[in-house]
Amino acid sequence: MQGLLWALVIAISLFSIDKATYKALYNVPIRQTGVLACALVFAVLWRIKAGILTGLDLHILGITAATLILGWRLTILSSVLATALLAAFGLIEFELLPVQLLIGAFIPILLSYLAFIVSYQYLPRHFFVYIFVCAFITAGFIACIKIALGALFYLAIGQYSWQQLADNYVYLSAIIWLPEAMLNGMAITIMITYRPHWVKTFYDKDYLGS
Repeated sequence: MQGLLWALVIAISLFSIDKATYKALYNVPIRQTGVLACALVFAVLWRIKAGILTGLDLHILGITAATLILGWRLTILSSVLATALLAAFGLIEFELLPVQLLIGAFIPILLSYLAFIVSYQYLPRHFFVYIFVCAFITAGFIACIKIALGALFYLAIGQYSWQQLADNYVYLSAIIWLPEAMLNGMAITIMITYRPHWVKTFYDKDYLGS
């Protein structure tokens, strides 16, 4: 199982590497700052956690807002940097690294970006749609999906019973979705109000009707 998880992590990491994206990252200092800033924010948010069962911690992800700001490719880079930082300080056990990267970062990032694409294609391109659908609602759902995927993974490998997972982890999705949604929604609101040019997925001509 560990081998499969690492294979998926490496495959997604390699798929995220795009020559144009990384060339722009190399040439534009503000993007480098954005990637490092998001990595540090991730590290702080992911460090502040609570949990009863080993490997099933509850914390704010912050991934949806970062994905909207940086795009999915650079957000994956930020998540890798954050995870490496936490691992370097002994805050993540080595055997939990692929689970943390895959379920705690990569899948939420890809789903957040998919939600943005679907919203952009099929919903009105409006300022408030961007905030409430792409950031607020999506972030809440992503928090619940992350919890569900973590529970299913540990159930599949037989480490915990469903009753243990339901009583000590799954039900917490009813608690965490609102803080997750509010944090991401507020972050995006502030960014597109004061620094819209820093948000990769926010297009003035579409969302402001200019």
